[in-house]
Amino acid sequence: MQKILFLDRDGTLIIEPEDYQVDALEKLSYYPKVFQYLSKIVQELDYELVMITNQDGLGTDSFPENTFWPTHTKIMEAFENEGITFKEVIIDKTFAHENAPTRKPQTGLLKHYLSGNYNLKDSFVIGDRLTDIQLAQNLGARGIWLNNEPDLGASEIEGSQQNLEEVIALTSTQWEDIYHFLKNQQGRAAHVKRVTKETDISVSLDLDGQGKYDNQTGIGFFDHMLDQLAKHSGCDLSIEVKGDLHIDEHHTIEDTALALGQAFKNALGNKMGIERYGYAILPMDESLAQVAIDFSGRPWLVWNAAFKREKVGDFPTEMVSHFFKSFSDAALCNINIKIEGENAHHMIEIAFKAFAKAIRQAKRIDPENNSLPSTKGVL
Repeated sequence: MQKILFLDRDGTLIIEPEDYQVDALEKLSYYPKVFQYLSKIVQELDYELVMITNQDGLGTDSFPENTFWPTHTKIMEAFENEGITFKEVIIDKTFAHENAPTRKPQTGLLKHYLSGNYNLKDSFVIGDRLTDIQLAQNLGARGIWLNNEPDLGASEIEGSQQNLEEVIALTSTQWEDIYHFLKNQQGRAAHVKRVTKETDISVSLDLDGQGKYDNQTGIGFFDHMLDQLAKHSGCDLSIEVKGDLHIDEHHTIEDTALALGQAFKNALGNKMGIERYGYAILPMDESLAQVAIDFSGRPWLVWNAAFKREKVGDFPTEMVSHFFKSFSDAALCNINIKIEGENAHHMIEIAFKAFAKAIRQAKRIDPENNSLPSTKGVL
C-alpha cells in the first residue's frame, strides 16, 4: 500500500509572513533547504506527496483569490522545476471559527485517503502547527513538527483532551533532519524461517536496531557469540533454534549460519547506498582478530586460525570456520578472517566481535550517496 507525506504549505514549504497571508510575490520566501531535501525524499524514498493547507477566508474580501493564485502558482512551478510534484493539492478556504469539517485538523477533504489503498500507519503529516499534528492523529498517521513557533495553532485544538505526544515522531526546525529521519524509516529488517528434518530455525533481524538480542540455540557458547554479534554490529537479533543436539552440534550451528546469512541478504535488499565494505582489527587480552567483509554478491571465505582446544563449552572449535563459511554462502559476501592468540575462548569471541564491527561499517548507509557501490551496476 502507498505511503503518503501530507505537507502543510505555509510555515513548512514556504516561510509564513507575519500577517499569515502569502498574497503577493514579494512575501514569498521558501523554507531553508526545502528543495534540497524534499527532492532527495522524492528521489530516494517511496512516499507520494499531498499538500493540504488552510487559507483563511480565501475568496472573501479579506483574502481575494486574485491575490492568492499568482503566488501559489509560482510556488508550484518552483517545486516542479526541482522534480517535486504533488499527487494532490487540497485547500480549505474557511475561517477557524466556522469549525468546518473540511478544515485541518478535520479530515473532511481527505476521506478518499481513509478508505483507499493507502498505508496511513506509515505515513506522516509534516507541518509547523499543532493542528497538523492533530491531523496526523485523526488520520491514524504520525506527525513531524517543524516547531518554529510552538504555540502556533494551539487555539484550534482542545488541548486538554488531545494527547499528541505519542503522535509526534520527530520535532525539528530543519528539513535535513526530516530527510534523515524518513530515510531511516524505510526499514531494513528480515525474518527467516528455515525448517529441515534436522533443525527448525527462526531468525528475526533488524539492521538498524540498537544491538538488542535474544538468541536461544541450545548451545550456550554459541548464544554468547550471537549476542556479541548483535551488540557490536548494532543489529537487533533474535534467533530460536530447535536442533538435533542429541546427535551433535553440527546441524544447529551450520543451519543457524545459513538462516542468519539469508536474513542479512534479505535485509540488505538492493544494497543502494550501503558502504558495502567493513573492516576491523580488535584485541582481547592475548588474542587479536582481523576481519574484513564485502557484501559483494559473491560467497568466499579466507580463514587463518588454529585452536588448541577441541571445544569451548559445548561449541566445537572446528565449527567456527564452518559458521563463517555457511554465513558467507547464504549472505553472498566475502569474509576474510585472521585470528592470533592462545586462549580459544578469547580467539573465538574476538573474531565474532570483529566480525560484528565489520558488519556495522559495511551495512551503514551513506545519506549523501544513494547509489549502488559497484561499477558493474549489480551486487
